[in-house]
Amino acid sequence: MAELKKNFPFEAVDVDPEQLEQIKNNYDDKFMNLYTTRYGPKGYLFTKNFDSLGAEIYNMEIKATDTFVVTFPKCGTTWTQELVWLISNDFNYEAAAATNLNTRFPFIESSILMKNDVLPYLLMNERIKEAMDKNIFKLEKVHNMPSPRFFKSHLPLSMLPASLIDTCKVVYVTRDPRDVAVSFYHHSELMKMLKEGSDFKTYWNLFIKDLISCTPFFEHVKEAWELRNHPNVLFLFYEDLSKDLAACAHRIAKFLNKEVTDEQIEKLCDHLKIDNFKKNNSVNFKDMQQIGVFSTKGSFIREGKVGGWRKYFDEEMTQQAEQWIEENLRDTDFRFLQ
Repeated sequence: MAELKKNFPFEAVDVDPEQLEQIKNNYDDKFMNLYTTRYGPKGYLFTKNFDSLGAEIYNMEIKATDTFVVTFPKCGTTWTQELVWLISNDFNYEAAAATNLNTRFPFIESSILMKNDVLPYLLMNERIKEAMDKNIFKLEKVHNMPSPRFFKSHLPLSMLPASLIDTCKVVYVTRDPRDVAVSFYHHSELMKMLKEGSDFKTYWNLFIKDLISCTPFFEHVKEAWELRNHPNVLFLFYEDLSKDLAACAHRIAKFLNKEVTDEQIEKLCDHLKIDNFKKNNSVNFKDMQQIGVFSTKGSFIREGKVGGWRKYFDEEMTQQAEQWIEENLRDTDFRFLQ
């Protein structure tokens, strides 16, 4: 492991005491690790214990047949995973229904989520252990995975294996950060990460101060945008997926070198409709709700709407968001879809 860490060129710096207090005032660390350490020159916020896993991921051997879906959290990741997996596996809906998405398409850094001192007690319960085995990925499993392999990550591209985009296919999806923040807030509530009574306005202010996991948001997106013309990178907008899923599915199929018919894509789009997706037990994390790790209030697959942020932002927040977006886009030609 010491040798691996030498090959992980990202200095770790803890947030300052004032920032730590803000995080602790809003986040519940009973079960989940707090994200309190910044990594690398861009200061991506991850857990204090991430460096060991980060080094393993960074030095992971990539195969030409691998496919990665990479996003900042809450940008349509699960939707895209299911879409990519079904196209890649010749629309095998039976296999998709029978096997949890996190088994078919593991979240490679998910093992940093749960606190190490809590996990052994949780795993003493057989039902909890079964659900955890499906949803929390141990990186050592990667060596026994049959090809083609599929991986999900919320890491920025710079923190994934250096050979990644020159070796395999990467689908990157982004979304209006205002919708991201709303969705991430509800997701954090579902995962029991927020303290009781935490409100969205406070969460939004943490988001734009880069005190939410995986932030800074714009650096994450801009890294991928700069690589959008690489033949192994497909850069997508959630808004396009929402507006014309069939067209995006055709783009993804072409990118993955898969021949598909209009009829196959039509059936796929029906499968991926939000109302159908919510009922799909291989993707909706119902098992994590049933064992009490996730809250029973709400749903992992929520609304999937574009522009839903308007219901949550007052005039002050709207102006603040516009200024924040403008400031962060000054040094790039990247623009969000209107």
